[in-house]
Amino acid sequence: MLKCSDGRYYTGHTDNLEHRIGQHQCGQGSQFTRNRLPVTLVWSETFGTRIEALEAERIIGGWSRAKKEAMIAGNWSLVSHLARPPKERDKAQFPFVSSEVEKRLARTSRFSTSLETNGGGEVKHNLSNGREGL
Repeated sequence: MLKCSDGRYYTGHTDNLEHRIGQHQCGQGSQFTRNRLPVTLVWSETFGTRIEALEAERIIGGWSRAKKEAMIAGNWSLVSHLARPPKERDKAQFPFVSSEVEKRLARTSRFSTSLETNGGGEVKHNLSNGREGL
């Protein structure tokens, strides 16, 4: 997963992570990243097969921004919490709002788990390993 200069996240998969990041940095990646350079690797994972990597890309790409940021931070209990519908979430366990996107929604008395995954925010973790990755 890459974080673009505008704070949005790009999720993809590749056989050669370093080469693919280089393509994105040179403007030869996707149209999405080409218009949002530079990009920074914020999360990657190794998968046994290309099919598994593609499936992970599809699933993670559909997550909310807050859920992606929890995964990047390695906060799996928050990922699990955000996977539940808002009405089923234990507010006592996670009484805070975890991203700027959800903070804005909370101020308007709404909470969203939509596919909206973009916007501002800072993430400090950079995990990279292996060949097939995101």
